[in-house]
Amino acid sequence: MTNELPEMRASDAERERIAESLREAVAEGRLDMAEFEHRLDAAYKARTHSELEPLVRDLPAPARSATAPAPQAGDGWAARVGGPATSSGAFAMWGGFNRRGAWTVAARFTAFAMFGGGKIDLREARFEGGDVVIRCFALMGGISVVVPPELHCDVSGFGFMGAFGDKASGPGTPGSPRVRVTGLALFGGIGVDRRMTRAETRRLKELKRSGRKELS
Repeated sequence: MTNELPEMRASDAERERIAESLREAVAEGRLDMAEFEHRLDAAYKARTHSELEPLVRDLPAPARSATAPAPQAGDGWAARVGGPATSSGAFAMWGGFNRRGAWTVAARFTAFAMFGGGKIDLREARFEGGDVVIRCFALMGGISVVVPPELHCDVSGFGFMGAFGDKASGPGTPGSPRVRVTGLALFGGIGVDRRMTRAETRRLKELKRSGRKELS
């Protein structure tokens, strides 16, 4: 009589985390397209943890799980510049990618979307250095880049039978990193926008409400 427990089943979220790690690896040149497609197919078919783990065992740990603490209000830019990057690229083919929250963008970051889409959100990100270049390439796909209002941003991409939208170019506050977004949209779309974080939007709304109450 054995006491062995059944093997732990993998969740959809765990499969997606592995798929995201594989997309990062191919964007960084660690996997070729044939191996990437083979592993990605295996990831989505995996039923247990033991089937998922070998797919990323030979990839560096930072590509799988490295995270940085989220910047806190009042930290200033000095606290958000410097330190190892947690991601230097993103890749989507018949799928999508999402870089948001507390992550550290590499000084040279490349994103590619083909028949898919992705989002690069810098509002809560940290930066490997004071000068960052984000290269975006969309082929019959789309990429959205979101920057905070205080960030220095230059957009110089090109759209051919597609669109490379710029609603973000402009200076930032003192000490801000300089981020340049460039690349090509071919039969696709790339957009760069400035937006506040949800937390900042809520804070401003609360200030307005409290101001109205004091006047009433």
